[in-house]
Amino acid sequence: MLIKMVPKLLLVLLVAATAAMAVSPPKPVDVPFPKNYVPSWAADHIKYINGGNEIQLSLDKWTGTGFQSKGSYLFGHFSMQIKMVPGDSAGTVTAFYLSSQNAEHDEIDFEFLGNRSGQPYILQTNVFSGGKGDREQRIYLWFDPTKDYHSYAVLWNMHQIVFFVDDVPIRVFKNSRDLGVRYPFNQPMKIYSSLWNADDWATRGGLEKTDWSKAPFVASYRGFHVDGCEASVSNSACPTLGRRWWDQKAFDDLDGMQWRKLKGVRDRYTIYNYCADRGRYPAMPPECTRDRDI
Repeated sequence: MLIKMVPKLLLVLLVAATAAMAVSPPKPVDVPFPKNYVPSWAADHIKYINGGNEIQLSLDKWTGTGFQSKGSYLFGHFSMQIKMVPGDSAGTVTAFYLSSQNAEHDEIDFEFLGNRSGQPYILQTNVFSGGKGDREQRIYLWFDPTKDYHSYAVLWNMHQIVFFVDDVPIRVFKNSRDLGVRYPFNQPMKIYSSLWNADDWATRGGLEKTDWSKAPFVASYRGFHVDGCEASVSNSACPTLGRRWWDQKAFDDLDGMQWRKLKGVRDRYTIYNYCADRGRYPAMPPECTRDRDI
């Protein structure tokens, strides 16, 4: 009897293991830049390498540059491999974000804040919903993002927004509409990236200015993965809702291992978390408990 039960037990364990693994997003599909993106400004400051499989954005004293997705999306998985500006990058910001076009706009931000040589980059994330932002979180990265390419990704569905760095979740923003918190769900967003000068605030609150003798500043990109529900700007619903991998129940929440990894990032690398800022928020914002930020 015990011998007969063993195969069934192994099958149960295998199914459970497979279900647990299914929570991790599939490996992104690398495609050339022109498949999903177009320049949005200062196109002459974008250099194409290897047929557009890699590009470089350049910032000088006159202008930065940026690009945007061809389509607009309601939910999906979006990732980019980026190698940040090396050396003395103080005052520069490399941004990768999603944003809607409406006045009460939604936005999901990665912003990489440059620093003086030898000092670490700071990664700032933010979420705008219904025009409200002020949800900044800042962390140090656990590697030098200027030495090699690293993956930065957003998973966005009806239940949660998850920020990933090299497949490690560094932030989650849950759908807390039942708590009175606006959540991005009905405004399609385009994907943007840019390299620009922000030395009035980016490095030590604007104390460190951009050293233009080090220009041009160059950030490198590859990957350009987009797996989303494409929708026109006027659409307020995803026509394929419930039929994509990122829409399945396995992605309604992080699994146990992912929550532990996220806690490790918060415990070791957090510089600032709006949820803990009683000066700005005497009463903790309601989403913070659900997001396990405190």
